[in-house]
Amino acid sequence: MTNFIPIFPLAIVVYPEEQLNLHIFEPRYKQLIAECIKEGKPFGIPAVIDKKLNEYGTLVEIVKVEKAYESGELDVSTRGLRVFRILEVIRKVPEKLYSGAIVNYPDNHHRGSVKLQREVLKAIRELHHILQVSKSFALPDESLRAYDLAHHAGLSLEEEYELLHLFHELQRLEYLKRHLHKVIPMLTEMERLKDRVKLNGHFRNLSVDNF
Repeated sequence: MTNFIPIFPLAIVVYPEEQLNLHIFEPRYKQLIAECIKEGKPFGIPAVIDKKLNEYGTLVEIVKVEKAYESGELDVSTRGLRVFRILEVIRKVPEKLYSGAIVNYPDNHHRGSVKLQREVLKAIRELHHILQVSKSFALPDESLRAYDLAHHAGLSLEEEYELLHLFHELQRLEYLKRHLHKVIPMLTEMERLKDRVKLNGHFRNLSVDNF
């Protein structure tokens, strides 16, 4: 399916089913959001990386207006729907302040692997333990997908974007697994180094058997 959507480019990656809160203050996006609320239609958030608009993004719907300010600014909560690919950017939309895009929606396969998902989730919790970060998930463990876990895995913006245009759940889980198996040993070694630095200059009781 191909259609036109209004776009709200941001320097973030949004995933399907993700809950995202936005503060709307620019006139063009106040107009965009007002029209989406009035007409009950979604809009697109394509990822901007290094000031470049990328071809993939996520269609989102407005769930609730959390607060409306006298200035016309808004706090809105949104939810990611599906990944789109930009075919053409429409910079100037007649009688609109915002831009739009002609997009299509790649097939997205959500069948994964219970074993692989558990391995990734275990590694994420190990990562959080090393970093002394406390995180909880809104869904039960068995319901978590790669999209739910990606923002918790310590990916860079570029890596989050790479995962966005992987269209098989197994690919996404494997991507997270490789990333975590790479960074966890590095962080563990850094923690050991910190411990060695802390010991430097302190009195230590050292002994070696048989000498």
